[in-house]
Amino acid sequence: MTSNELRLGVFTRLLDDTSPAERYRNASEQIVQAEALGFHSAWVAQHHFHRDEGGLPAPAVFLASVAPLTRRIRLGFGVITLPLEHPLRVAEDLAVLDEISGGRVEVGFGTGGTPSSFRAFGHDAADRRRIYAEHLDVVTRAWAGDDLGDPENQLYPPAPTLLERQWEATFSVEGGARAGANGNGLLLSRSQPRPDGQPDLRIWEIQEPIVAAYLENLPDGVAPRIAASRTVIVTDDEATARREAERGLRAVAGRAGLWGLDPAGSLDHLIAASDTVTGTSEQVTEQLARDTVLRDATDLLVQVHSVDPVHELVLRSHELLATQVAPALGRRLAPVEVGA
Repeated sequence: MTSNELRLGVFTRLLDDTSPAERYRNASEQIVQAEALGFHSAWVAQHHFHRDEGGLPAPAVFLASVAPLTRRIRLGFGVITLPLEHPLRVAEDLAVLDEISGGRVEVGFGTGGTPSSFRAFGHDAADRRRIYAEHLDVVTRAWAGDDLGDPENQLYPPAPTLLERQWEATFSVEGGARAGANGNGLLLSRSQPRPDGQPDLRIWEIQEPIVAAYLENLPDGVAPRIAASRTVIVTDDEATARREAERGLRAVAGRAGLWGLDPAGSLDHLIAASDTVTGTSEQVTEQLARDTVLRDATDLLVQVHSVDPVHELVLRSHELLATQVAPALGRRLAPVEVGA
């Protein structure tokens, strides 16, 4: 990549207010459209049990259904909650998916955070970082072709190149340093809690130290991979943007679904506190241009949560992002290299 190139990715949480089957159909259509528009990657998140927080407990199954509908777009996991998975099954499933897709898998791992989900899987959420480190080690050794308990036990199909396509999600400076030291990509969240006494910090001000720690600990010769996830909804007019933000963000605030959202707050408060970027192409371009993390980012992953507009507006937003916003930012869309 050159300095003016940007890998643009679409990130869906599959949270349409409809049936599970319709959620999956809509997400598939969004990914197919994203490929046609030149998006570099499409990402899905894994969430167990909670309909209003995440609609996809089995992301590998979903992306296996999308793979034959597409040819070039990278297929990303953002993220797999690794402490709740058997690490060898993760290694095997993604090795098979990588073969099916022609080497297009990008693998994001995270520690997870919903305590009730951990209890259902027989774990204590307080142990998530320890379990995560143990499981990540197993997955890494499997993809490296190491013996797995016996000289005859080696991963099939082999998937050594997946080691170069691992990403780690984090909210913390320590997590950024860990991802860098591991030589993995860094996945930054669309929003995160504000430090005590600093409720008005912008998302990039919180994440700049994480990026710095990542770059400082990255081994020599390893190219940085920094993906900034952002809530971005582009509309043809400002009234539509504000109407959708009012509806979606107030609903999220009412069920305490995101940090710092006061259900009684103004719409402008809800937009700022949720780190939502929305408006016309010109307004979104101006807002993204202020995001200092994007200067170091190799990837911008756009999602519509927590606003969650209807499917047709999501498709239109992606079209405006690719055709108007990205060029106006002065960043050329990086070409997709199949199998890279």
